[in-house]
Amino acid sequence: MTLNHSDFFLYVYDVVKLIPTGRVTSYGAVAAYLGSKQSSRMVGWAMNASHKLKDVPAHRVVNRNGILTGKGHFDTRDRMQQLLEGEGLVVTNNQVQHFQDYFWDPSIELKIP
Repeated sequence: MTLNHSDFFLYVYDVVKLIPTGRVTSYGAVAAYLGSKQSSRMVGWAMNASHKLKDVPAHRVVNRNGILTGKGHFDTRDRMQQLLEGEGLVVTNNQVQHFQDYFWDPSIELKIP
């Protein structure tokens, strides 16, 4: 079965909606969970397209080093940081501090027993 971009985006949104408040994940982790490890860039495109969807917490998806690479797609350049800080995370120089402590891996967290 081949997915088109719209279908893939919807799967991405379904995963991102499950990220708990105060936690972050990476584009690559979402792509890996969806069985497409090489599609982290497409996850980024999905996040860029999600900003008109109020129920998709795109601010919780960062790059593999915890850097706010998607911040330019929010209403203001500091909005992504504000949202994360509002959830208790510390962001310094556009990077989530103690990233591994707050990292949410869908492949582990959503594992079916």
